[in-house]
Amino acid sequence: MTATRPDPAPDFVGYPAVRRGVRALLDGRPDTHRRPVPACPEWTVIDLLDHLTVIAGRVLERHGGTPPPPAGEPTVPELLDRWDHVGAELDGRLADAGGRSGEVMVMDAYTHELDLCAALDVAPPVEHPARASSFEVLVRGFSGAVESRGLPPLRLRATDGSAWTAGAGRAAAEVTAPAHELYRALAGRRSLAQLAALEWTADPGPWLPAFSWGPFAPPPRPGV
Repeated sequence: MTATRPDPAPDFVGYPAVRRGVRALLDGRPDTHRRPVPACPEWTVIDLLDHLTVIAGRVLERHGGTPPPPAGEPTVPELLDRWDHVGAELDGRLADAGGRSGEVMVMDAYTHELDLCAALDVAPPVEHPARASSFEVLVRGFSGAVESRGLPPLRLRATDGSAWTAGAGRAAAEVTAPAHELYRALAGRRSLAQLAALEWTADPGPWLPAFSWGPFAPPPRPGV
């Protein structure tokens, strides 16, 4: 996988930015806490937030910390406070660990921040400290799917100038989309029809199966 893109911010910078973004989305919107999240069909907003706090606790344990025991039926404000409490300790441990030791967690959290934006009909952030590192995780996973399926390398190009090659070697085709659309495509938030409708320099058909990888798969209906 080769790339032309901005250098990613460290996890301990991107992760608190996600927490701030999610809090900004949910503070002052108590009527939305039970709203469904279309990108995660089995979840409501509070379910998604609970997931984020659970993942933070698991990663903290892997880094030697001890998260507080979960409450019975916490509210959104309580979950936000718990996530900040666990996250503050986790930020320090990620900084001490260096490198990208929390990159999958940050990608997951940033992806769900975008899910919340879509669920609440709020425009996604144009710039975000977690975006570059999260893109790196997604492109790496997609690149592995391209290679494991024996597909020719594919150039992924965002309209902001960032670009990656998924697979090893010279790209046989290119797909171009706005950065947000490309990110959502790699994260399993775009249907096969939406993927095929992106700007391709060749028939997209051979590469569409590679968008199912790891925990991600295109939804049966157009995604958000």
